[in-house]
Amino acid sequence: TCSGIVPMAYRSDKISITDFGAVGDGRTLNTKAFREAIYRIEHLKRRGGTLLYIPPGVYLTESFNLTSRMTLYLAKGAVIQATQDTTNWPLIAPLPSYGRGRERPGGRYMSFIHGDGLHDVIITGENGTIDGQGDVWWNMWRQRTLQFTRPNLVEFKDSRSIIISNVIFKNSPFWNIHPVYCSNVVIRYVTILAPPDSPNTDGIDPDSSSHVCIEDSYISTGDDLVAVKSGWDEYGIAYGRPSNDITIRRLTGSSPFAGIAVGSETSGGVTNVLAEHITLYNTGIGIHLKTNIGRGGIIRNITVSNVFMDKVRKGIKIAGDVGDHPDENYNPNALPVMKHIRIKNVWGENVQQPGLIQGLKNSPFTDICLSNINLFGNVPWKCADVSGGAVQVSPSPCSELISSRQ
Repeated sequence: TCSGIVPMAYRSDKISITDFGAVGDGRTLNTKAFREAIYRIEHLKRRGGTLLYIPPGVYLTESFNLTSRMTLYLAKGAVIQATQDTTNWPLIAPLPSYGRGRERPGGRYMSFIHGDGLHDVIITGENGTIDGQGDVWWNMWRQRTLQFTRPNLVEFKDSRSIIISNVIFKNSPFWNIHPVYCSNVVIRYVTILAPPDSPNTDGIDPDSSSHVCIEDSYISTGDDLVAVKSGWDEYGIAYGRPSNDITIRRLTGSSPFAGIAVGSETSGGVTNVLAEHITLYNTGIGIHLKTNIGRGGIIRNITVSNVFMDKVRKGIKIAGDVGDHPDENYNPNALPVMKHIRIKNVWGENVQQPGLIQGLKNSPFTDICLSNINLFGNVPWKCADVSGGAVQVSPSPCSELISSRQ
């Protein structure tokens, strides 16, 4: 386990959301109670911080900000539920590494539960639920009536020493858990749920963040289960903050898109990612490393091992032509570099196509090494502009990898 990178803090000071007038009937709007409780934690500054207890019940609320040195604790049967009234949802500035909202130009809606510039924050409990009630947002996306980028369910920005554990996240409007410009983040024993047709409901997206540990979790959503990112084209290049030292292990789930992904926004670079003991079923692409021209950035030292996949459209895809651009100002000469990729010990059943590796003509992917991979079937691999090696790969991989085998 890598969960020791953030110690679990014991808080002797405890308050309940009901102390601030909250009513868990699923109808009363409790925004004022949440904001007052967190104001009290922030300003009283108890030694060791404060635990905010959410008892059983359904607590409807608008979005709210967390504060440092606090634990948000959801009892069994406790639900923090987002209002579906989007008219008062606060707007915040776009992330500098994206230059605009991910979906729409301009700002973006604040995440439902938000943390900016914080340290020593824990979201945990007895598998209570944080419910984004995202279908109203999904419908706005489908009908193209969104004015700004949809809110994430939980986002921590410029924060450190974060633990998220033993909570169920469901029906996020957009990405579920988004640590961006963060360090020392532990996410474990979480369940993340959204319908397979819900748009862009990524499970966990570490973004320009370092020392992130994701373990022992179940994710079934409408988009990538875990996607490591680091900024978008010229904005990500200028911001220059990579994602590095990210561990993903003992993860199970399903998605119409990817199980384990890197990209496609990787302009700050992504290095030192380890994903192991992954179980995927009913998934579009098992392992997907994706980037594009204009991205720049180096993707290197990525290791994926001990993966089991069943009912998967494409087993492994590594491609340099994936994802869109924020605007027309991207530099077509900003070519990404992909190297030192290790994928090993992969077993697949009911895999339609084993693999596709599509490098860039002016920036071929190098040192791509595959070993002990059994994806069955008789559909051939497709490869271009790639070099590396392959040992014990079935069906037999492309000649670009076989010919350079040691």
